[in-house]
Amino acid sequence: MKVDYIALSIPIFFILIAVELVYAFYKKLNYYRINDSIANLSQGIGSQLVGIFLKTITFFGYLYIYEHWRFFSFSNTLYTWLLLFMGVDFFYYWFHRYSHQINALWAAHIVHHQSEEYNLTVALRQSWFQSGFSWMFYLPLAFVGFEPIMFLTVSAFNTLYQFWIHTRAIDNMGPLEWILNTPSHHRVHHGSNPKYIDKNHAGTLIIWDRLFGTFQKEEEEVVYGITTPLASWNPLWANFHYWVELFNTFKNADGLKEKFSVFFGSPGWFPKSMGGRQYPKEIDMDKYQKYSPIYEPKFNAYIFFQFVFSLAIASILLFTASKLSTIQLVSNCALVILGLTSYGALMEQKNWAKTIENFRLILWLVLPILFTYAPFFTYLVIGNTALVFLSFIWFNRLARN
Repeated sequence: MKVDYIALSIPIFFILIAVELVYAFYKKLNYYRINDSIANLSQGIGSQLVGIFLKTITFFGYLYIYEHWRFFSFSNTLYTWLLLFMGVDFFYYWFHRYSHQINALWAAHIVHHQSEEYNLTVALRQSWFQSGFSWMFYLPLAFVGFEPIMFLTVSAFNTLYQFWIHTRAIDNMGPLEWILNTPSHHRVHHGSNPKYIDKNHAGTLIIWDRLFGTFQKEEEEVVYGITTPLASWNPLWANFHYWVELFNTFKNADGLKEKFSVFFGSPGWFPKSMGGRQYPKEIDMDKYQKYSPIYEPKFNAYIFFQFVFSLAIASILLFTASKLSTIQLVSNCALVILGLTSYGALMEQKNWAKTIENFRLILWLVLPILFTYAPFFTYLVIGNTALVFLSFIWFNRLARN
């Protein structure tokens, strides 16, 4: 039986985020900004919803090789679990390292690095499409003969481990720094400082970075984010902006070799006609400013309320996906993602933000009514209709004032 440990851990994630938030508030530490945190969590929600459709494909890829091509069969012993843990962590290192060194992979993984803050919400800022290729790095484990459910379990806990290291509240951890991936090591990994780029790719164990020459100790103050800031709270743009950049470069590249290198070269590679390779520049802290567009604070409460509503709907979708038809699942996932995009547009004060938000609210009134025969919507349609109707009135009063 497959158990989605990551989905089951969502309540714990939010409890720990609340603890860190209270700690930061008590200590007067600027760890959180509401716009950045909502953008981070929006990426996490989108990743889980898209994952509903991708997880089955990736699982059956591993399962097929295990059932038809495995060399050995391992018994369910403690030693097997330990060996599998080392194998998963080893291949995670290489998946993570190549995700920073190959443009086509970086185009997906870049999402996780876009935040200019570093707190526990950043751990949930995940690419929507990374799982579409990351599973291929683990296929040697299927060939060797590690049982698929065991693999999924260990892989999930490798991911869960990495949640807590996305914090500035924990400093150096002494001797553990030699073996484990710690908050200090992972802060380095999220740095856009030239000396920190492409360092510390570890999942659970930092030993792989030490062995393969990618380790960097945390020294100077870390500046978080990517070398060319995203400058947007839009979750759709966050997932596709680097692809747009790559295709623009592809159009200007000469010859098959250059065009191939656009996607399979490393980040920073450009054709000679476009200036050649570009290297990250040192950051002038006197001029450095985080992306934080001015917007009307009157929308704060509304955006927060609607975001919590979208989070609740997304959580229900995760746990009832098997009970819904494909059209119900696709349409409601799309509605949630539309909402996340709308909140980002409102926080950026886009000219089209009010139009898309009204459009979203109208859809939320109509679509659930069409699906009243589904168990999920039967119980929620009346409450949903009332809530959305009140939201429509609330939003338009704010927009007029």
